[in-house]
Order: sequence, then C-alpha cells, then structure tokens
Amino acid sequence: MTESSILIIGAGHAGVQTAVRLRELDWSGRVVLIDPDIGTPYERPPLSKELLKLDTTEEVIPLRKDTFYEGQAIERISGTVSAIDAVNHAVELADGTRLDYTTLMLAPGSQARKLTCPGSDLPGVLSLKTREDARGIKAVLTRGARIAIVGAGYIGLEVAAAAAAAGCETTILEFQDRVMSRVTSEPVSRFFEGLHAEQGTSLVFGAAVTEITGDGKVEGVVTADGQTYAADAVVVGIGVVPMHALATEAGLKAEDGIIVDADSRTSDPDIYAAGDATRLVWPEAGINRRLESIQSAVAQAVNAANHIMGVTTTKREVPWFWTVQHGVRLQTAGLRTPEDDIVVRGDAQTAPFSVLYLRDGKLAAIDTIGSLKDFTAGKKLIAAAAAIDQDAARDMNIKLSEAVRELASEAQ
Repeated sequence: MTESSILIIGAGHAGVQTAVRLRELDWSGRVVLIDPDIGTPYERPPLSKELLKLDTTEEVIPLRKDTFYEGQAIERISGTVSAIDAVNHAVELADGTRLDYTTLMLAPGSQARKLTCPGSDLPGVLSLKTREDARGIKAVLTRGARIAIVGAGYIGLEVAAAAAAAGCETTILEFQDRVMSRVTSEPVSRFFEGLHAEQGTSLVFGAAVTEITGDGKVEGVVTADGQTYAADAVVVGIGVVPMHALATEAGLKAEDGIIVDADSRTSDPDIYAAGDATRLVWPEAGINRRLESIQSAVAQAVNAANHIMGVTTTKREVPWFWTVQHGVRLQTAGLRTPEDDIVVRGDAQTAPFSVLYLRDGKLAAIDTIGSLKDFTAGKKLIAAAAAIDQDAARDMNIKLSEAVRELASEAQ
C-alpha cells in the first residue's frame, strides 16, 4: 500500500505551519512542502520593515532552520505546481514531475496588485512581496532619490517611512481621502498622516494615477488632474490579488479567494487551503471574508491540521494585525466596520492612545498606537464580547480591562 502523503503547495507562513502542526499531532505519513521559491522559507513582515532599513543586512529571517525540516522529516521540493488532478489525487509540477497525495493543502498566497496604466511596466516601477522585491526597493532608497509611492496602506506607508529615513524625497499618492482608509478610522489615519508629514513626506489625496512617464526608465507619475510628480522610482502598494487559479482550474469553489470553511476545508473534502489565497465562508458565524494576515494564515493552517488529524479546534483567535511606521507601532485586534461607534481612549494627537470600535455596545475591534497593554486587554475583551463603559474607556488612567459595563447589574 502506498504511504499516505500530505502535499502542501506553498511554503509561506500557512504552508510551513501546516507541516509543523501535522508533526506536532504525530502524523506518521509523508509531509511534502512544494515551494516555488529557492532557499529556506522566510518571515514576510520584516521585508517592509527591518529589511529596508539602511543599517540592516539583506538577510531574511527563516521561518524554521533547515535542520528543523530534516529533524521532522518534512520534505521540501523547489518547484511550481502547474496542475491539480483532484480526481486522481495528484499534482503535476512544471517540470513534468507527478506527485500523489492523500490530502492536499493549498497555501499559494497572493501577489501584488499591479497598475494597468501606460508606463506601468517601465524599469523602476516596483512592488513589494518577496525578498527579491525588498532588495530591489532598498537599492533605490538613496539620499536625494525621488520616490513616489502609489497607495497609502500598510505596505505603502512602511516603504514611505524607510524612504524618508534614507533621505529620499518621498511622495505618497493615495486615491482615497486619508491613509489606511480600508483598515482604520479617521483619528488613526490623521495621526499617521501627521507623523509622515513631520518626517518630510508629501501626501497627496484623491490622486488617481493615469500614467507612468519615462524614456527607458521611470521619470514621473501623472494623475487624473493633470499633475506630474517627478520620480526616480515608483513603489506600488495597492493591495494584493489571491492566487487561486490552480484551485479554480481543479474545480474548487472560489470567489476572490478559495472558499473554505471554519476548518479550512475547500469544496473538495480532500483539499484544504489557508492564507491570503482563501476566503472564509462560515454562515453560522455570519462570516464571509478574505483576510491578509499572518495570524489568520497560521490559525487556518492549525485548524486544517487539527481537522485532518481528528482534533477539535476549540479556540478561535481574534484576528489581529500590526504595522510600524517611523518607530510607532499600530496594533489592531478584531474587525471594524464603518458603522461602529468610535471611542477614543486618550489624546489622538499624541501616542500612546487607542481607538475602540463598539457594536451594540460591545467591543468589536480596537486600534492601539504604542499601547501594548490596551492591545492585550482589547483582544480578550473582544473574544468575550464585553460590553464597554464608554466614559471609563476614554480615561487612560483606568485600565481597559476595568472599563467593562456590568449588564447584569444594569438590568436590575
């Protein structure tokens, strides 16, 4: 009888965590990581943070040392999967190699969304997704260089911080009316706008890029209002696109991401998926979302391995995210909506402060700026669906954990 095999496509955080968890649960069959990259799987967050700093080396941080994979009998294959044969439980690599599987995990991740305007393919138009991308961006961050950054999300702002620190003439072009508009509220946006402006970065809002100009290399960025911004390099940070082509070609359900349930199962009972390429559809919990979060990717990987091994996942962790810009850390727990009630804790002009998002009086999400204590307490309160006393929550002298409204006593 052929030995049971679990193949994992993708060796990012989700793929590696799946392999790790399977061995923790004593899976005795083969575990095979198929990695399109060459070398040891590595941490992604430092690419837009530490790796872009002038005083750091270009060494990436491995997710696990090579000796770990060897010690855990986790096989690693460098190659690209060209097709999945779900009927016969096999995958085919680009070089023609065919590998059979008992269970398949898809963790292909996402790719940087690209501009589609004229000139977007000129040399000097860059994006950030891999270590090679990070090295390419770091190479152009030289004192006096004119760097235009399209998009003011986490990646765009982190690159902008690195560019300003390197002495570049830095301009951020954002289509919306504030930074990080998709992920946070106005008080947080305005604080970080001030932070970047203090470091000499120009922020332009309502900027729709219509053309990248240049003769053989980037020279400028043109926006819909006719303005041209001189640039020696352009870094595009306008989000990512889930890599789910293999899944759809194999007949799996996908809609802006491979559709998975709470246990990371796809529409094929023998295929799981985790990470940026997935969309969690969980009707019982009212969830239909795609998250670009390492924490989410790792949690999905653990859930998948648990289900494969017949272990019940009892704890569902609150989603969380983080970014560091000019030395200031923003940590977010939970998922806000524009309709949430906003409570500012402290002075939103000066760190540390926090912003709470209440839904039906209960804490649904929190942004903390330089406040690890509030972040830690906030995660617990979100998990507990705690009702919040707004007056107490605004007072930084009162611990956030003590700003809970006692519903039972109010009902008496």
